[in-house]
Amino acid sequence: MSSQNSNTLRPLDDLIIRIANNQDQQAFIELFEQIGAKLKAYAIRCGALDGEAEDIVQECMLTVWRKAHQFNPKTASATTWLYTIVRNKRIDMARKTKYDVVLSDDLWPEPEGEDLETDVARDLEGKIARTLLHGLPEEQRQIVYKVYFEGKSHSEIANELDLPLGTIKSRLRLAMKKLDTLAQEQMTWLIIILLTNF
Repeated sequence: MSSQNSNTLRPLDDLIIRIANNQDQQAFIELFEQIGAKLKAYAIRCGALDGEAEDIVQECMLTVWRKAHQFNPKTASATTWLYTIVRNKRIDMARKTKYDVVLSDDLWPEPEGEDLETDVARDLEGKIARTLLHGLPEEQRQIVYKVYFEGKSHSEIANELDLPLGTIKSRLRLAMKKLDTLAQEQMTWLIIILLTNF
C-alpha cells in the first residue's frame, strides 16, 4: 500500500518517461488518475461540452500512449505537453464539427469602455471608401466629398464651385454610378482572394 502511495506521488514527467521506455501500463493508469480530471476541465475551458471533453481526454491519453517517446522534459513540462495535446485535439474537433472555439476576445481581450469590433469595422470601411473615392475623376470626387463628408447641399456646392446646379447633380450621379461599379469590382476581388486562401 505504501509503495502504491509513493507511486501516486511520482512527477508526471517520470510517468510519461516510463510509458515511453517500457509501455508501462501502471504508469499510464497513474498518469490518468493524476491528470485526467484537470485535462477534462481544460478541454471544457477551451469550449468543449462535457461529453466532447471526455472524448478529447481519451484521444489525448491515446496520443500519450503512442507518442510518449516524443516527450522531452528539457523543452516542456509534462503538464504543458499534455495541455498542448488537449488544445490541439479540441481545435481538430472544432474543425470537424465546423463551429468556432477560439473567439477573437480570447486572443485579444477587448479594452474596457471600448468597442474594438466597431473601431475595426469603421477603420476598414474608411479604407474601402478612400480606395473607391480614389478611383473617381477629380471633379466627381470633389463633389462626393462635399456632399457626404462636409454635408453640403447641391446648391451650396454649385455656389461654392461656381457651377450650374445641373452640372453638380450630373457629376454626382456619374460618381455614384462609378462608385457602384468600383465597389462591385472590389467585392469580386475580395471573394476571389478569400476563395483562393480558403
